[in-house]
Parts: sequence; C-alpha cells; structure tokens
Amino acid sequence: MRACVATTVHHPEDARIMHRQIRALLDAGHEVTYVAPFTHFNVTPAMELTAVDVAHLASPGRARAALRRGLRGADLLIVHEHRLLRMLPHRRPHVVWDVREQVSPRRLARAHRRHEVITPAEVPEATLVSPAPPAPGDTRVVHLGRLSVERGVMELIGLAERLVPHGIRLDLIGAAAPGVRPLLRDAQRVGLLDWYGHVPLRHALRMAEGALAGLSLADATVATPPTKILDYMGRGLPVITTPQGAATVEPAGCGLVVPLDVDAVLNAVLDLKEDPALRLKLGALGHVEARLHHHWPDHAAAFVQRAETWAARPSRAGHDGAAGWFPLPRHSRTPPGAGMATGRGG
Repeated sequence: MRACVATTVHHPEDARIMHRQIRALLDAGHEVTYVAPFTHFNVTPAMELTAVDVAHLASPGRARAALRRGLRGADLLIVHEHRLLRMLPHRRPHVVWDVREQVSPRRLARAHRRHEVITPAEVPEATLVSPAPPAPGDTRVVHLGRLSVERGVMELIGLAERLVPHGIRLDLIGAAAPGVRPLLRDAQRVGLLDWYGHVPLRHALRMAEGALAGLSLADATVATPPTKILDYMGRGLPVITTPQGAATVEPAGCGLVVPLDVDAVLNAVLDLKEDPALRLKLGALGHVEARLHHHWPDHAAAFVQRAETWAARPSRAGHDGAAGWFPLPRHSRTPPGAGMATGRGG
C-alpha cells in the first residue's frame, strides 16, 4: 500500500501524524508520501518518506496542486485538517479525515457520507510510555509542546520568575508561535527559564523525565484535552493542568487541576516540591494508566489494519460530484526516499 498523508497546518514532526501514524505505516512495510509545510518549519523530511513541501496554510490552489503531486500512485489519502476536504483533486483514492478538534455532529455526518473519518474514539490519542521512568525530582518543572498565548505562555513566563527564589527551573520544550518568541528569548536571556525550541519527540520525552511536574496551562479556547498530559503520564510525572485537562487527569488521580493563574500554579508546584511522597504517588498512578491504555504500540496495528482496509475500497469521489479515481501503474510511482519535491506546493 502507498498512503499519502497531508497537512498544511501542523508541524511536520507532529507526534500524532509523524511519530505515531506515519511511523506505524512505515514499520508495517507500507510506502508513505507526506505533504506538509517542511520549509515553513525548517524541517528536513525523514529519509523513508517521499515528501512534498507545501506552504503553511496554503491557498486552495496550492494545496490542491500539492495533493495532486502527493497522490501520484497512492492507494489512500489521510488528511489532518478539515479545510483540505474542500481542496481535494477530482482524481483521488479513498479519503480519510483524522479529526482532533471538536466538530459539530452535522459536519461529522456530512464527512462520513463522503469519506472515512477517524476520531479519538477509533484511534485514541497515545504516547510512547517508558517502561521504568525515574522518580520525579524537585529542581525543575517542564512544559512539552507548542507555546502560544492560548496554551499559557504568558503564565509560564510569569511562573518562571516566581520559581527562581525556590530553586526551581522551568524547561520549555517545543516550538513557539511567532508573536511570543521575542518574549521567550528575553526570558531566557535574563536567566528565568530554558527554552529549547522544537526537539524530536523521543528526545523531548527523555528530557522531560525526572522533572518535578509536567505543566499543561491551556485556556478555555483550547477545545480538546492537551495530549502533552499523556506524555507526562507516560514518563511518570505528576501533572499540573488547567480544567482543559481535568477529564484526563482526575480519573487517573495523577495530578492537580488549577485555574489558569500564576499564583495557583505556583502553589501547586510548591506543594509537590514539599511532598516527595505525593509526587511519587501521582507520577506512579499516571504511569500505570498510560501503560494500560495510552501506549501507542498497543494501538498501532489496529490503525494500520484500518488503513489497509480503506485502501482496498473504491473511492467515494462520486458522492460529491467528482470524477472517479484511476490509480497510476505501479512502475510510475515515485520510489520511497526519493527526496522532497520542492516548490512549497506550487
């Protein structure tokens, strides 16, 4: 099977896309063409991929052109944003939409009539769980993932300053939205925190190990539970989260839920620093829950099987008035690892 995986929104090293779904397909022996904004995020594609560069949030014309290039000889198309469903080439294989954001039942029903739809119920959010992570320490707290205003970057910077007198450092591991990068650079320059930028997933998870706690400070505009919480659980870290993560943390009993407020987060960090038994208990409970239910290798085979089943079905293109899909001969397909098709999707 050759699958085409496409996004113009996400970082090409997005954990769900690259390190779980694409990696599972590659490990199962399938070929993958990846349409993603490599240049925008300054990412070099993995050698196993056939890569097509596309502009970040590409216009409909450029997105459609990039998809046409990526679909050459493909048996299946997996898109990771709803807007791409409006930019599909007429000639295409079976289409799968991987849904992460909250969408209306009406939109889901409409998509189901034309395409396959993956939700977290079918392919759950997951992580790579360490078999035996070190116990939580007491000298640093960590935040994994993208840094932006809606993900609490202002509160994180304020927290870093308040933690200094207590001998606790804040490690920020992840890319940042353009508007907040100068603030992060300034905070790092004066010694308030360490910002590492984007780090490959496996290395980022190892860097998080041994922290006092993992932070998730999403505001009310973040509709879905932050997946970084599962990463913290998989590394045996207590979680400090705003209410957006409560549905994950509270049933497992693996962390503290606080308002999006610097004082509240600071108090939670200091409570854990002063209580080694509590942070060990919370970290252990989270790790057990992650190993039982959120370890990606336990879900990868089912995802691959779904993809193989869908690839064998005829396209539903006729349902929305488009012409049918006619696969190209196998000998015309671009070999895996042939390198990135340049041109930002044009």
